[in-house]
Amino acid sequence: MAFQPVSSVERPPEKRLKKRDEQLLAFPYVNGSLFAELLPGAAFDTCMRQLLLDCCALDWSRISPAIFGSLFQSVMDTTLRRNLGAHYTTEKNILKLIKPLFLDELRAEFERVKTNRKRLEEFHQRLAKLQFLDPACGCGNFLVIAYRELRLLELDVLRALDKGEASLDVAQFNILCDVDQFFGIEIEEFPAQIAQTALWLMDHQMNLRVSEEFGRYFVRLPLQKSATIVHGNALRTDWREIVKPEALSYILGNPPFGGKQYQSAEQKADMAAVFADVQGAGVLDFVAAWYRKSADYMAVNMKIKAAFVSTNSITQGEQVGVLWPDMLKRGVKLHFAHRTFQWSSEARGKAAVHCVIIGFALHDTEDKRIFDYETPQGEPHEIKAKNINPYLVDAPNIFLPNRTDSVFNAPEITKGSQPTDGGYLLLSDKEKVNLITHEPESKNWIRPFVGAEEFINNKPRWCLWLKEIQPTELKRLPMVLKRVENVKAVRLASPKKDTVKWSNFPNLFTEDRQPKNNYLLVPSVSSERRKYIPIGFMRPDTIASNLCLMIPDATLYHFGILSSAMHMAWVRSVCGRLKSDYRYSAGIVYNNFPWSQAMTDRQKQAIEDAAQAVLDARAKFPNASLADLYDPLTMRRR
Repeated sequence: MAFQPVSSVERPPEKRLKKRDEQLLAFPYVNGSLFAELLPGAAFDTCMRQLLLDCCALDWSRISPAIFGSLFQSVMDTTLRRNLGAHYTTEKNILKLIKPLFLDELRAEFERVKTNRKRLEEFHQRLAKLQFLDPACGCGNFLVIAYRELRLLELDVLRALDKGEASLDVAQFNILCDVDQFFGIEIEEFPAQIAQTALWLMDHQMNLRVSEEFGRYFVRLPLQKSATIVHGNALRTDWREIVKPEALSYILGNPPFGGKQYQSAEQKADMAAVFADVQGAGVLDFVAAWYRKSADYMAVNMKIKAAFVSTNSITQGEQVGVLWPDMLKRGVKLHFAHRTFQWSSEARGKAAVHCVIIGFALHDTEDKRIFDYETPQGEPHEIKAKNINPYLVDAPNIFLPNRTDSVFNAPEITKGSQPTDGGYLLLSDKEKVNLITHEPESKNWIRPFVGAEEFINNKPRWCLWLKEIQPTELKRLPMVLKRVENVKAVRLASPKKDTVKWSNFPNLFTEDRQPKNNYLLVPSVSSERRKYIPIGFMRPDTIASNLCLMIPDATLYHFGILSSAMHMAWVRSVCGRLKSDYRYSAGIVYNNFPWSQAMTDRQKQAIEDAAQAVLDARAKFPNASLADLYDPLTMRRR
């Protein structure tokens, strides 16, 4: 049988064909352009038909329309999903945002006015005037859940107005809240269509709730109103053309994240346009652009409140000093914040992202709240705050500059050495043995090589360190020479001009910072599970990679301070993170650390004694890795 459109849902009764089947004519007129586009029939096979029948057997009436976002994400290509930032948040995490943004306040106001009919009616009228914008709405999950909570609050208002008289006709309650209070911007067309439809479905579900509550069928058909979901690039779109700032109440959502290394050329151009007047904005995550666009938009109406789910990177490390001085200069005040938690999605292949939620406005509030977590996977506990600064702590607004030298004259810290070699100057244990077996003289040019992973987990790795080798000797080592030739080829093929220049010196690391004396090694990334970052002294013949930091002139005193609980408190507050792991940096963490300038000789000696005790304790377990010794489950106490 040929595919035929169901004219009953797409045409008003007076335009329907009169001789249609009675079952088709029974379908109500829907309108809303929901069925305006004529779609080709699906190429059903037996399997697809059975899946459709199975789906029809389910009761979908109680399933949240927000699930469509998860379904859409599930069928997306993983790379496309990452590029678009198409991550659909669970209802639990959406509520983390919308409750402190508006719902808690509205619920509290309802409790105050519910016994006063006049004030309750005024409150009801105000609910219907609230307007919401999600400028990166995807499939509309935030808007759908926000609308549901608004309608549930309205239902409580109706109950209070009813005063328990269930026979009262629901029509005279004048249900006011509707989908046209919601606005969104989405860069992809199909998710934008899903968002608009999902809001209609949620509207229908809430209308059924009203019908159940008051015993009278209430339905909004044909559809007269719809949400405004615009298909476009939110960073190039003038939000004022979608919804007037004077009318808007709240901005909310989960904009795409995208660290600087993952941004496409188009996204980098968008960032440059938004942050044209901000120096150093190239280090910012993509999500930061929505903060700036919101602040500019809110300047017209300072009553607007906003909240976004974001990567925690914008509240840590170097990004703080770039983004937040500009935001605070524009009058932004932080009203609430969820500190780092592990984001979760309702879709398969979900991203492992550690997030924060930041609520802000251009006006201040006395009710500032920080939601902290014992672990990123834990539950939040609320802390009242006097001020929430960009590091999401209750403290004054300060910014740590990215310094090149220690503000307190601590010994210089540098990155380790970088080979840029395609792996040809590096050796595994097996490769080292094989090379020495065939070319015994190569042993003179092999050095231990440590990055953060090798240092913490005691994994042996080696490198060819050919700084002093003579050309004649290199030629007597054909296996080594072959590796050098491969390095040259790799560097010549690089798109970076500086790397190509280093093809003239293929036997050398492109960045050689190796000290001539013992040095203190600090891994650039280490687990947040550890109470302390494992650090240690290394001999100059152990080559530190660029994934480590080195302090060549460090003493026992410096080792002791950097291994202290005081220093770790500083690290937890200001360092950048990789997911939730510590990302130690020279410019932000080390060079801004407030070393004591009034330490007595006796105090310094006590610190050195404690530092030596740490090294002595490690020496008792020569076969254990630092990962084992610093594991919170196995770490020994003195």
